[in-house]
Amino acid sequence: MVPSGGPRRPARARIERFAHAGGPVVGLIQTGRPLHLALEVICQRRSRDTRLNAMQIIPTRIQGPSLIQPRAFGDERGFFMETYRRAAHAQMGIPAAEEFVQDNHSRSTRGVVRGMHFQVGAGAAKLVRCARGRILDVVVDLRRGSPSWGEWEGFELDDESQRLLYVPVGFAHGFCVLSEVADVLYKQTAYYDPTLERGIAWDDPQVAIRWPLPDADLLVSERDRAAPRLSEVAASLPFHYEPSARPG
Repeated sequence: MVPSGGPRRPARARIERFAHAGGPVVGLIQTGRPLHLALEVICQRRSRDTRLNAMQIIPTRIQGPSLIQPRAFGDERGFFMETYRRAAHAQMGIPAAEEFVQDNHSRSTRGVVRGMHFQVGAGAAKLVRCARGRILDVVVDLRRGSPSWGEWEGFELDDESQRLLYVPVGFAHGFCVLSEVADVLYKQTAYYDPTLERGIAWDDPQVAIRWPLPDADLLVSERDRAAPRLSEVAASLPFHYEPSARPG
C-alpha cells in the first residue's frame, strides 16, 4: 500500500523541472490547485511560449512584405509545423486585426508564370507558401509615395525551407514555377471578386522583373499577357504608402 503522501514528491519534482526558476510553481500551488493540474498548466504555458517564438522574420529590401521562417518539429515520422498563428505573425509585420477570409490552392508546372495580380477597392493582403516544389515569388510596390514605388523583389519559396511570404495591400503579386510541379497555397484578407481583380504586365519593361527562366520556357495565360503596363494604370491605383517601423 502506497502511503498517502508518497506520490506527491515525484509530481512536485516534475513540476520544478519544467518551471522557470520555481516561480510559477509556487503561484500555482498556493492557489490550492492539484499538482498534476499545475504541471499541465505549466506545460501549456511553455508550449505557448515556444510556439510564439517558433517563427522568425527575414529582412526584405522593400518595406512592407514579410518573409517568415517557421519552425518545423520533426522526427522519424515526418514533421509538424504551424503555418499561421495570428499572435506570432502580429510581431512580424502582419497586422493583428487583419483577418484572412479565403484560402486558395494552385498547382502549376515548370515555367508557369502567374501574375502580376492585385485587387482594388479595400485590397487583399496575402500569405503565400509553396507546399510542394519550388517557386520564385515576386511582389511589385504599387503604393503612391513609396520610395520603392514600381520596384520589385523576389523570394524563393519551396517545400524544404517552408518559408512564407506576407504580401500587404498595395502590392502586385505573382510567381514563376522552378520545379517540375508546384503547389502554391495562400490565404487572403478579401474574397475573390472578379470586378475588383486587376493586374500589370508580367514583362513590363519599366518594372523589369528578372524571371529565373528563359522567356521561351515561360508559360503565361492569355489574360496575363493582355495585362497593361504599370504606367498605364498608375493614375488609377488606390494605394498609398504609410511609413512604419519594421517589425523585429
